[in-house]
Amino acid sequence: MYRTALILGALFAGLSVILGAFGAHALETVLSVDLLQTYETAARYQMYHGLALLATGLIYGHLPAKVIKWAAACFMIGTVLFSGSLYMLVMLKSGGQVGLGGFGLITPFGGLFFILGWIFLIAGCLQKR
Repeated sequence: MYRTALILGALFAGLSVILGAFGAHALETVLSVDLLQTYETAARYQMYHGLALLATGLIYGHLPAKVIKWAAACFMIGTVLFSGSLYMLVMLKSGGQVGLGGFGLITPFGGLFFILGWIFLIAGCLQKR
């Protein structure tokens, strides 16, 4: 098992439940439909990749390839960049901030890390022991 992936996977998944519930109950009346949808996307992808980290941590126990750890690192970085930037965008837009600085540019890089994580996970699973 890969302990870091398991711990962060559980943390990301648990936080996505908390943030998703907060969005559904506390922000529903505060945010526009578009911003609420963006917030929900952030929480959903955070959950997906928290679960992916848990799976990656378990897979590493059976297939201890370095590329599996790369997959986990990409899922971690992707979650922070993708979901984190979307949460930040929602916060800035809901506060009336017109210019978003560079936050809108961060989200695609998070998505790229997600894609790389899945590619590395496939490559690790295809490696022979």
